[in-house]
Order: sequence, then structure tokens, then C-alpha cells
Amino acid sequence: MNGKKKGGKGKAALTAVAPGKTAKAIDSAIDLETVRELARIIGEFGLSEVEADPSGHVRVRRELGGGAFGTASPAAPPPIALAPAPSVEGAVEAGTFVTSPFVGTFYRAPSPEAAAFVEVGTSVRKGQVVCIVEAMKLMNEIESEADGKVAEFLVKNGEHVEYGQKLMRLA
Repeated sequence: MNGKKKGGKGKAALTAVAPGKTAKAIDSAIDLETVRELARIIGEFGLSEVEADPSGHVRVRRELGGGAFGTASPAAPPPIALAPAPSVEGAVEAGTFVTSPFVGTFYRAPSPEAAAFVEVGTSVRKGQVVCIVEAMKLMNEIESEADGKVAEFLVKNGEHVEYGQKLMRLA
């Protein structure tokens, strides 16, 4: 906030700037001493936002993890190391992989009653649908990014998969 003398003793036209926004001048009946006191309270209590209107109403907001004004936030928990998912049918060998573009659930067939899109040993062409990953109740068809033959599935049908996780290997 910038204080600029407007006319009355201690009165100011305030400029409020939110992160990523442009400055906007605000006529205010709040004096500079009140602004200083609000700034002290913001720092003391870790507030992220204070809004005051000319009638004297004040609204404050504090975000968890510390405020936007440089207050200390609690220490982040240490990162958890995740082991790569083991393959269903053995060790992963060299080849081309079909990976998941989403976090979701892997399915080999379009429905429980339908036949699988591909089986081990099936030849596939670039752009051919080889499986589905369900993400947020949407069934997303996953296409092969290369020509080849399905060598192995690296996840089980109905298994949860992560973004970038290898789903199958093409030879």
C-alpha cells in the first residue's frame, strides 16, 4: 500500500495491489495510523489479507501455512520416496513404452464384458487404442505412440496408475 496525502490531516488515497494484479487507487477515510496498525497486526498474526471499508468495517483472512507477508510457515514434511511399481509379468526390458497421461485407473477393455483392446503378442499400429485410463469418471482412450507388438503389461487391470507410469511395453 502506498499512502498519498489527499487533503485532511492523516487521510490518504490508498493504492491496493494484489499479487498478479495492477494497482488500483481507492479513496479511503482510513488514516495512515490505522493502516500502520493494520500492517503491524498482519505481521503479528500471520494474516494474508486485510480489507477495510470507509464505514470502518474490517475483514481479515489468514491462509494455512503462513501469510502472504513473509511470515514463517511451518516446516514442510520430508518427501516420501516411492519405489517404482513392479511389473506384473517380470522385469522391464528395453522397448517402447505406453505411458499414462493421467492419474487414474487402468483398464484393458472398454467395459467389463468386452474383450481387451490388445493382448500380449498383439501387433499394434501408431494411434491404435490399446487401453483406457479412467480419470475423474471420464474414460480416456490411450493410443499407442509407435508401431510394435505388445510384449508385456506392466500394470494389472483395474489398478491405480500415476501420471507418466509405464502401462505396457512394446517390442
